[in-house]
Amino acid sequence: MHHNHTVRWELPEAYETGDGVVRWARLGTGGSPVVLVHGTPYSSFLWRDVAPALARTRTVYVFDHLGYGQSDKHEGQDLTLTTQAHRFARLLDHWGLDEPSVVAGDIGGAVVLRAYLLESARYRDLTIFDAVSGGSWERGLFRLIRENPEVFAALPGYAHEALVASHLRNASHRGLRPDVLEAYLAPWRGPEGQAAYYRQYRQLAEADTRPYEDLLGTITVPVRLLWGRHDRILPPEYGTWLHDRIPHSTLHWIDDAGHLLQEDAPARLIAHLLDELPPAAS
Repeated sequence: MHHNHTVRWELPEAYETGDGVVRWARLGTGGSPVVLVHGTPYSSFLWRDVAPALARTRTVYVFDHLGYGQSDKHEGQDLTLTTQAHRFARLLDHWGLDEPSVVAGDIGGAVVLRAYLLESARYRDLTIFDAVSGGSWERGLFRLIRENPEVFAALPGYAHEALVASHLRNASHRGLRPDVLEAYLAPWRGPEGQAAYYRQYRQLAEADTRPYEDLLGTITVPVRLLWGRHDRILPPEYGTWLHDRIPHSTLHWIDDAGHLLQEDAPARLIAHLLDELPPAAS
C-alpha cells in the first residue's frame, strides 16, 4: 500500500502589498493571537506541525514573506529586511492585531525586531530562535551569493538545485525527510524559482539590522530566546549575543537540534510556545 506523506499546506488568504500578493492563513478561532514568522529560504510550511498544535488554544496567523513560498515572486521586488519589516507591521494592521504574541526564526527574527523597534509594531511577547538579529551575520555561502549574484543566477539548473538542497540539509541536525526537502525546494525550482532564490539573498544585508542594534535594550515586552545547540547556520554565539543585549530575555538551549527547531525539535518548540510568557512588569 502506497502512503503519500506529502502534507497539504494551503494559504487561502491574500494580502496585496503593492509589490505583489502575500499569502496567509488563520488557524483556530479562540484564544489570544500568535503570529509565526519564517525565515529564508523557507516558507510557512515550516509551521505545519506547530501551527495546528497552538491553534487548539490560540488564534494562529501564518504567512509567506513576499518573494517566498506561495507569495508572489517577480523581478524588481524590494525584499530587503527594511521593507519586509515595514510589510510585517502593515500586515499586523491588516489583521487588526494590536498586540499579538510573535514567534520568529532566521531572518524572521530581524524582521520582527526591526518592525518593533523602528516601525512601531507592538507585541504582547516575543519568542525568537536561531535568528538573524544583528552583529556580523553575512557569512559562508550567503556571503558568496551576496558578492557574486550573477554567477549564482547563471548556474545550470541541476547545480542550482543541488546547492539549494545542500543548504536546506545543512539547516537540520536530524536530517529532512525527502518529501519535506522537496516541499522547501519546490518554490526555488526552474528558471523563475532560481531567479527568485538569488533575488532575495542578494538583498539581505547587515546594513538593515545595524540601525536597531543599539535599541535592543529598550524592548519592554517579555522575550524568550531558544537556540539549537547544533545550529550550523547561526551558531550558538548568536543566541548569546542577543541574550546579552536584551537584558530581561530568557535563553533556553535545545539539545540535538540545528537551525530549524520546527524540523529538529517540534515537540520541544511547541512545549515552550504553550508555556505562555508572563506579562511584562509594568
